[in-house]
Amino acid sequence: MDTDGTDTRRREFFQGPPALWCVRAPSRRWVRPAVWAVLTAAVAAVAFVSVADRHVRLLETPRIYREASRVPEAPVAMVFGALVFPSGELSPVLRERVEAGIALYRAGKVRKLLMTGDNGRQAYDEVSAMKAYAVRHGVPARDIVRDYAGFRTYDSCYRARNVFGVERAVLVTQAFHLPRALYLARRLGIDAVGFAADRGAGAWHGPSMRHRERLACAAAVLDLLFHRKPRFLGRPEPVFADERNSR
Repeated sequence: MDTDGTDTRRREFFQGPPALWCVRAPSRRWVRPAVWAVLTAAVAAVAFVSVADRHVRLLETPRIYREASRVPEAPVAMVFGALVFPSGELSPVLRERVEAGIALYRAGKVRKLLMTGDNGRQAYDEVSAMKAYAVRHGVPARDIVRDYAGFRTYDSCYRARNVFGVERAVLVTQAFHLPRALYLARRLGIDAVGFAADRGAGAWHGPSMRHRERLACAAAVLDLLFHRKPRFLGRPEPVFADERNSR
């Protein structure tokens, strides 16, 4: 056994540049705390989402109506936007919402329809398509107001109160969406009830949509907590400005 050769190689190694023999394996003392921190954060996030969703639904579900005849009267119905096809045709979900708004107007429950939705690009305009559909079904154009910057439910509710001067309203959308919309509207200063627009098209709302709505409820709570501003605010445009100007 050549011990001399081995000893010589060891001496050469340790006498070499420090970088060769000072490199050590990464310490594992921080691995376990880091893993626990990540797991704790994940559990806390899941718990927050669950609690926020339950809180919103328990508070707001009693304020939802499913029959137009039972809805309390209010000056305005807020009709929330949804997908419009490139042809300008309303998606089934959006058609349900607009038809529910029309039903409230015909029943004398509201005097104006505030159509709120996305017109973030020139080629896509939810609220004009909503208005055109309502006009074709007998609602006078003068009783329809368009909010082109309702990009999110939070933005729609914030702008309804601060741009359009809405103080009392019926919110019109599907039942899965109403608790969050009501929660936002009421905490932004609108005395609101909800009218569920479900007439069949909402049957596609499966588990994935339910999970998405849970996350959206948590985001709504955070939006309110941090007093988030909408993407666009703009100058005041009162819903009943035409009536004031005619006096």
